[in-house]
Order: sequence, then C-alpha cells, then structure tokens
Amino acid sequence: MDNASPEAETSPKPSYVKLAMRNMVRKRGKSLWHFTLTTVGLFAVLIGLAYLTR
Repeated sequence: MDNASPEAETSPKPSYVKLAMRNMVRKRGKSLWHFTLTTVGLFAVLIGLAYLTR
C-alpha cells in the first residue's frame, strides 16, 4: 500500500528556491529586516576580528 495522495503524483512539487522566493515576496518586511540584521552582524564580526588581530 502506498500512502501518497493522487495529487502529489500528478503535479510536481515546487522547488525549494521557488518556495523561498514566494515566501520572501509575501513577507517582504521580515525578509528585509533579517537581511539587515545579518549584514550588520557580519560587519560587526569582521570589524571585531580586524580590531583584535591588528
């Protein structure tokens, strides 16, 4: 017995990239906020390492 639904067999699953892009468009503000936090955090780490290793 196969537990897969008939819909899953007929339509291909959307790719991970397509789902991620759709989610980014839907939640634009949160994505921009996370991108900003990541960028600031990365710069902080790089500047901190540069300061410690000078």
